[in-house]
Amino acid sequence: MNANDISIITLQEQPHLLHTAATWFHEKWGIPLSVYEESMQASIDSTSLLPRWYMLVDTCGAMIAGAGLIANDFHECTELTPNICALYVEAAWRGKGLTKRLLDHIRKDAGSYDISRLYLITSHTRFYEACGWEFFSMIKENDGTVTRMYTASTL
Repeated sequence: MNANDISIITLQEQPHLLHTAATWFHEKWGIPLSVYEESMQASIDSTSLLPRWYMLVDTCGAMIAGAGLIANDFHECTELTPNICALYVEAAWRGKGLTKRLLDHIRKDAGSYDISRLYLITSHTRFYEACGWEFFSMIKENDGTVTRMYTASTL
């Protein structure tokens, strides 16, 4: 199977995947399962953009990557919104351009809601620049950790 066999879906399109998706993200990031379930249920119930959850699935329906789009990803600058969060690609699928594909999809989706700019926080350096994002500044997370924030215009 190759990267062309991958589909990007939203939880709004496939609400029956809520528990599967919440469990998958919980296992990747260690955030309590209930936090994901609550945000994902809100995304299913919402008619607005936020929150929104995206998943890349293979032809068998297995999750291989995903990310969320939320108002704030646990940092102190609440005016810098919306934020991409919980971005993860399974190790076997890395290096195939899926992160950029997912990020560009989210940028287009947000642009269709008249959002002009997105943000994300990460400890990675140079990776997001290769995906078309710009370093914005160092930012303090709610736990006091200082990390990098990136930004990109929507598409």
